[in-house]
Amino acid sequence: MSTINDRLKTLGIDLPPPGPPAAAYVMAATSGNTVFLSGHIAKRDGKPWVGKLGKDMDTETGKAAARSIAIDLISTLQNHLGSLDKVKRIVKVMGLVNSTNEYTEQHLVVNGCSELLFEVFGDAGKHARSAFGVAQIPLGACVEIELIAEI
Repeated sequence: MSTINDRLKTLGIDLPPPGPPAAAYVMAATSGNTVFLSGHIAKRDGKPWVGKLGKDMDTETGKAAARSIAIDLISTLQNHLGSLDKVKRIVKVMGLVNSTNEYTEQHLVVNGCSELLFEVFGDAGKHARSAFGVAQIPLGACVEIELIAEI
């Protein structure tokens, strides 16, 4: 049986070092058998991936940004738990998409995160989810995603 790290290698994913919080919070908190990850913003080349869906960014680019967030979320889980094999399942994902009032494909953007979680965690990566359009995200980022996992 392959481990989560084996799946990451197969997918060609090297986890980056987890980032620090940008304000007065922690990146991960455990209560009982549940881990709550704070919202992670999309980054490109180590800087906020800035843009607004429906204005200066299309759905496929937003989906790529959400996929990059999934990698950062996995890195934070790894750092917090010591081993990704402790994850029993991904329970919930919430995605915030910086978008115009007319843009309606937020759910497709957040698929970039969800699809990678399925690939990495298999059936344990199937989760409940919400995807919202918002007027702005901190630092002008295009997407922010938070995650809840069972351990």
